[in-house]
Amino acid sequence: MSLSLKLAALAEAGKPIRVGVIGAGKFGSMFLSQAPRTPGLHVLGIADLNAERAQASLARVGWPRERAAATSFAHAMRDGTTFVTEDSAALIAADGIDVIVEATGNPAAGIRHALLCCKHRRHIVMVNVEADALAGPLIARRAAEAGIIYSFAYGDQPALIAELVDWARAAGFEVICAGKGTKYLPAYHASTPETVWGHYGFSEVQVASGDFNAQMFNSFLDGTKSALEMAAVANAADLEPAADGLAFPPCGVDDLPQILCPRADGGVLPHRGTVEVVSSVERDGRPVFRDLRWGVYAVFAAPSDYVRECFAQYGLKTDPTGRYAAMYKPYHLIGLELGVSVASIMTRGEPTGATRGFRGDVVATAKRDLRAGERLDGEGGYMAYGKLMPAQASLRAGGLPIGLAHNVVLQKPVAAGQPITWDDVAYDGTDATVRFRREMEDLFRTA
Repeated sequence: MSLSLKLAALAEAGKPIRVGVIGAGKFGSMFLSQAPRTPGLHVLGIADLNAERAQASLARVGWPRERAAATSFAHAMRDGTTFVTEDSAALIAADGIDVIVEATGNPAAGIRHALLCCKHRRHIVMVNVEADALAGPLIARRAAEAGIIYSFAYGDQPALIAELVDWARAAGFEVICAGKGTKYLPAYHASTPETVWGHYGFSEVQVASGDFNAQMFNSFLDGTKSALEMAAVANAADLEPAADGLAFPPCGVDDLPQILCPRADGGVLPHRGTVEVVSSVERDGRPVFRDLRWGVYAVFAAPSDYVRECFAQYGLKTDPTGRYAAMYKPYHLIGLELGVSVASIMTRGEPTGATRGFRGDVVATAKRDLRAGERLDGEGGYMAYGKLMPAQASLRAGGLPIGLAHNVVLQKPVAAGQPITWDDVAYDGTDATVRFRREMEDLFRTA
């Protein structure tokens, strides 16, 4: 509870944390809006595929133009300003950089940047959950070998869930289930970029007036993003996904302990110690009372009758037995909170959540009957969504990770609702991202 004081001390000593940001999209822009207001942080450089777009993002979040007018990293270091470039590798290698924030959302780019951070000994905040779900367990090993910290991004849901899990375990509680909320109906799994705006309730006028990416929005709606985030949580918190993946039960905050407990005790969970996403709407479309659409939670168990009595005495909502209770956070502020990760890494030497093992995987699953010869179009597209699976089940089935289900041609037909496997597609075995993922699979394969 001293991060702000530690940051203030760094500012007073003239030794700010030097940060490089890769990707000036929504998440990166939210962080950049707060960074100048955070003592002890200096954004030394920003890398984006389009430097003009990055400058436009800075203007939109309120940066004066002179703040990002540096003509080199050395110039930015000398004057306390920021150099904007299209060369992410140069940013990672730049003298003085302490922490890289990887916010591209591209799994191949995320892996490439993480390995460069290992090479140049830069700590990394991996906003890019797509990269973490695809190969985070191996990235984490490489980071440890390089002596750097590989961290989730505080403000994003996986980091906040990991924090709740850590809190519960540090207090001596068994974590029964952890996860987040979202808006979900079974029909959303078949949603495409053509149907997505109807599900969101956006009008054509609203879509035309804003910077709306249909495929990106659809990846949130069709369940892919939820699967990616829960895979990250499972791998960070040693939680085992259900064999059938996420069930998305409708559930409000008051019912978390009653619904997210084992089936033997009246809940929906197949086992203790798992992840789940709760829906903010009932299956008939009615809103859930006191929903958790924007928040995160952890359900934990009383280890004794005495603790169960304490739950009751202090007003915790529990299941009917009084054994299960929940703690939740109703909102998350995404990039606005990301400075906490940077501060934690540099002042405490700790990540804000980090991948530790390989418990969950996200496998491409057919949205419709797919024909041989069709080319997959990635997450949020017309052809596949990402489904959470236990990692070992995915490895046994040869599941194709959703992060690689882009621009590869099907060799075999795949029925709607079925997982797509490596054997179903023609892939480039020399591609660096494919090779890295296959190396990880070989490393963690146990049977």
